[in-house]
Amino acid sequence: MSFPLLTATAALPAIGAIATAAVPAARRTAAKWLALLFSLATLVLAGIALARFEPGGARYQLTESHAWIKDFGVRYELGVDGIGVALMALTALLIPFVILAGWHDADPLETESSRWRPTQGFFALILMVEAMVILSFEATDVFLFYILFEAMLIPMYFLIGGFGDRAHTGSDENAAAQRSYAAVKFLLYNLVGGLIMLAAVIGLYVVAGTFSLSEIAEARANGSLSMATGTERWLFLGFFFAFAVKAPLWPLHTWLPNAMGEATSPVAVLITAVVDKVGTFAMLRFCLQLFPEASKWATPVIVVLALISIVYGALLAVGQRDIKRLIAYASISHFGFIILGIFAMTSQGQSGATLYMVNHGISTAALMLVAGFLITRRGSRLIADYGGVQKVAPVLAGTFLIGGLATLSLPGLAPFVSEFLVLVGAFSRYPAAGIVATTGIVLAALYVLVLYQRTMTGPVKAEVQGMADLKVRELVVVLPLIALLLFLGVYPKPLTEIVNPAVQHTMSDVQKKDPQPEVEAAK
Repeated sequence: MSFPLLTATAALPAIGAIATAAVPAARRTAAKWLALLFSLATLVLAGIALARFEPGGARYQLTESHAWIKDFGVRYELGVDGIGVALMALTALLIPFVILAGWHDADPLETESSRWRPTQGFFALILMVEAMVILSFEATDVFLFYILFEAMLIPMYFLIGGFGDRAHTGSDENAAAQRSYAAVKFLLYNLVGGLIMLAAVIGLYVVAGTFSLSEIAEARANGSLSMATGTERWLFLGFFFAFAVKAPLWPLHTWLPNAMGEATSPVAVLITAVVDKVGTFAMLRFCLQLFPEASKWATPVIVVLALISIVYGALLAVGQRDIKRLIAYASISHFGFIILGIFAMTSQGQSGATLYMVNHGISTAALMLVAGFLITRRGSRLIADYGGVQKVAPVLAGTFLIGGLATLSLPGLAPFVSEFLVLVGAFSRYPAAGIVATTGIVLAALYVLVLYQRTMTGPVKAEVQGMADLKVRELVVVLPLIALLLFLGVYPKPLTEIVNPAVQHTMSDVQKKDPQPEVEAAK
């Protein structure tokens, strides 16, 4: 038997979580280093998987298949296509930076109620989330995916509710109440979506007799599986609703600003750059592949919802007074672009959407982590409490600017390529949708540049006069992310070569071809 590389890539952070949690309470620094080492080892395995993946090979590679719950036809089946392996690598890449950025976020903090933060638990929960997210990108059994889709909510709930942002106004009791509210709202929204998906998963098994993606695809190909139109549409809606909550798509998005605002900045990155990608990834892997006719039927409504997300999220970002909530609403706008690209049903749109998932993860991580360093120094998330930071901390201001410019998709930085492809794909199929989506670009420039102007330029406020610039640990976190933004901005070919074959398979699933440009005949 060949080495189970995919299982090892997901199992390693899970083992690291157990080992980190078992470190004695007095050995907090040892627990941090242990978590970091396990995350780096996971990154190595993910890199090996990425190197072994052959873009021109089989659709699902590095496959594993074992019997699990025989009586219900559930198997432990893993495999990655170009989209899955790219997102798996993104997850493994970001976790070491999340751990380094949160190095002191869970240090003991004695409050008025004499409660202490368990440092080991904080880093163990991060590794457990990593394990579940990576395995969800690898799962090709629908029931296995569903279990992971729901299970990752548990560690995320404790990360949001138990390790909130220390920069808050008001009493400790009020801050704890706000964290609890954000964590419960996150859990309830996603649990409701998951329960609806469970009903659809059961319905799929009743219709198909299996949970295996490969078996369902084979049954469709040989004509032994056919779904009634109404059945397929109801099952599609059950899956899509859960993914739209996770994504998050308007109007199911309201949990995200609360969760990102109250979580620590590294956990906020974990939410929007890692966990939320499971929702958009699942739209490609499950909605379009399992329910192609229903996907085409629902496309007009989903495109409209995506456009609302783009414009609505950007408008609310413009009016925000809280730095982290501004980034949260900007992410809602960006997820609108991703979903628009997926359901534009063009190769350019879906390639752009996949690239957007990766590039948004990198750019949001860079911006949010630098914002976290800024907030930690000042002790406030309010934009009005800053001013003139670039004069006292120029490196911090410079990295913040690059992260912001990546967020508004400046040419030369990685998100530009993604957004351009999404818009090209949208214009070729739905010109009106493409025109509306471009307003998101204008609004993005507005909220990013206004944020930078109000925090970094102008007179130096007394409260930021002695603000320290980025330290070595913080530079180690930020500089590689900026380097990636620059590299993928000018040379995205390594990533496009991996994801394009998977996109072509998805286009084949829904039996769609790219619209041909209309050319007038020469007179």
